[in-house]
Amino acid sequence: MPRLANLLFTSITPSYLPSHLTSYVPGKTPLSTWPVVFTTLVSYLTVVFGIRVLMKDRSPLKLNALFRIHNLFLSAGSLVLLVLMLEEVGLVWWQSDTYSVMCADSSWTDRLEFYYMINYYFKYIELLDTIFLAFKKKPLAFLHVFHHSATALLCFTQLNGKTSISWVVITLNLGVHVVMYYYYYATAGGAKIWWKKYLTTIQIVQFVIDLFVVYFGTYQHYAFTHAPHMPHIGNCAGTESAALFGCGLLSSYLILFINFYIQTYKRPAIQSSSRGNGTVSRDIMNGNGCTQTGLT
Repeated sequence: MPRLANLLFTSITPSYLPSHLTSYVPGKTPLSTWPVVFTTLVSYLTVVFGIRVLMKDRSPLKLNALFRIHNLFLSAGSLVLLVLMLEEVGLVWWQSDTYSVMCADSSWTDRLEFYYMINYYFKYIELLDTIFLAFKKKPLAFLHVFHHSATALLCFTQLNGKTSISWVVITLNLGVHVVMYYYYYATAGGAKIWWKKYLTTIQIVQFVIDLFVVYFGTYQHYAFTHAPHMPHIGNCAGTESAALFGCGLLSSYLILFINFYIQTYKRPAIQSSSRGNGTVSRDIMNGNGCTQTGLT
């Protein structure tokens, strides 16, 4: 049994909690139906753009203390959840093999499902990022708004589809979030951090690994189910709709983040060089300022 998990859950999880709060039960677990999820995400967009209208003729709010608390919570929470998930995955791995821990039905354990739920609810807390930007009157880039709302939808679909390979994508994402939200916490306190560019690079590498893993798992499932004559290892658990949605959305993330990297780091450098050669070019605005980095 996981020692850290036992220590935490015996002290903070009441035994009388109903099962739909500790395991995913569609229709009973909070935010577990399409109408509720859709309404929540539409409400998020409505609130964000409503705040923009409200703040149009007002001075931007600083909200620095709340912003730092928000980011510290997400950084620390991501770290705890990452350790718990790695502990559980390590135990499953010890009892099986590499392919099974990614693709077998048995790799979707009750405890991992609970961690997936917590990670899913974190995505709704992360929507506050955009609320802060709106009150601060920062520009809202498409990538930021799209990524935040779509990632909540992604986690919802993977819970419904029980894609066993989910832990790979989630643990990578949590690892990035530990560093990313710490970056926001520190810079909001006045710290000068030089590695913003490398954080974006890590985010792109994360999506490359994600795509390799999810396309591998999706291919294994389709070969096993629909084309057994194709070379494959075995089935990879999860519904086809969830797998295809994950492949498509993560592919779009990679394209958008590469474009962001070029717009933010490469193109300004080229334009600066052009100015030095006597030609005129205009500055490319980041859109979200430093907050644009933190989108995963």
